[in-house]
Amino acid sequence: MEARLLLEDGTLFTGLSFGAEAETIGEVVFNTGITGYQEVISDPSYCGQIVTMTYPLVGNYGIARDDFESIRPFIHGFVVRRHEPVPSNWRAQYTLDRLLKEYGIPGISDIDTRMLTRKLRHYGTMKGVLTTGKERIEELRERLALTPMMRDQVARTSTKQLFSSPGEGERIVLMDFGAKSGILRELTKRGCDVVVVPHDTTADEIRRLAPDGIQLSNGPGDPKDVPHAVKTISELLGEYPIFGICLGHQLFALACGADTTKLKFGHRGGNHPVKELETGRCYITSQNHGYTVLEDSVNGTDLVVTHINNNDKTIEGLKHKRYPAFTVQYHPEAAPGPYDSGYLFDQFLDMIREHKKSNPQRPRQAVLAETLKGELQYAQK
Repeated sequence: MEARLLLEDGTLFTGLSFGAEAETIGEVVFNTGITGYQEVISDPSYCGQIVTMTYPLVGNYGIARDDFESIRPFIHGFVVRRHEPVPSNWRAQYTLDRLLKEYGIPGISDIDTRMLTRKLRHYGTMKGVLTTGKERIEELRERLALTPMMRDQVARTSTKQLFSSPGEGERIVLMDFGAKSGILRELTKRGCDVVVVPHDTTADEIRRLAPDGIQLSNGPGDPKDVPHAVKTISELLGEYPIFGICLGHQLFALACGADTTKLKFGHRGGNHPVKELETGRCYITSQNHGYTVLEDSVNGTDLVVTHINNNDKTIEGLKHKRYPAFTVQYHPEAAPGPYDSGYLFDQFLDMIREHKKSNPQRPRQAVLAETLKGELQYAQK
């Protein structure tokens, strides 16, 4: 079956359909990863986007249950040069085509993805419509022009209810703005007692959980579309050690008085070089974001730049001058890799232990007992 991808500048790509027979509109972006298409598809940060893979062969190792980064895919469409319908991999449980069909996501193959990527790099990401229908180009162009970009991606991808992953170690409240499973996996691997909370959880609600530290997750969209999260972070700053990743990094920067802006075509892939300024060491990182913290806006705040991108010199890491808090723009929990930056989770836990030494707190049991008592009194009223 034929599929078509129409960009807002009028460029039309005609190829073959795979996945669902459907029509979708979203921001057309590209990812430079050689492997990891399943992790890309299941990364909540792609919510509202039509993703183009620059690697020419996709689908060849199928889909495996253990490789999902969220409970379901959130991408709006998938664009590849060549789709392999018959995978060859002992771990594969089913095909890429079946996964997209199950979730109503259309895909298009056999188009010039190199030309599409060069266009997006030159002119920037743009809105597009991907369809398997037979509508006239004029109709598609009109619908594309009338459909606004999605702005509620965090609400769509965040957990709706609090849940926990018990452990014997430090209690970490993970604020879920569209968190990848890799973050929870890295924390639980280190024995942490993790409580995952929705994006709109208030500072008081987090305090009632008696955390030792707060993890700000990745997520989709513009950080300025989540002002309630900025408010919560600013209220908690200084009370608890904080570690932010990707969108969490941007929200933290806004909470500290810095500013963010949209990148021309974003950073999406598993091969982005990042320089740690203190040591001069370069790390190869996994990234997926369309916004960045403005360098000039950091001046005059209590923030220090710790990492920069070696390609375009954008900010990749921040730390607070007075409080135990640091963030990175890239993904130390990266799956399928690289794993160069996994040490940051250990650094976060070390920060928590140092904070607890210098700021002794009442036993967690006493705090929880007080919280339960207050909630019981409120319920009885």
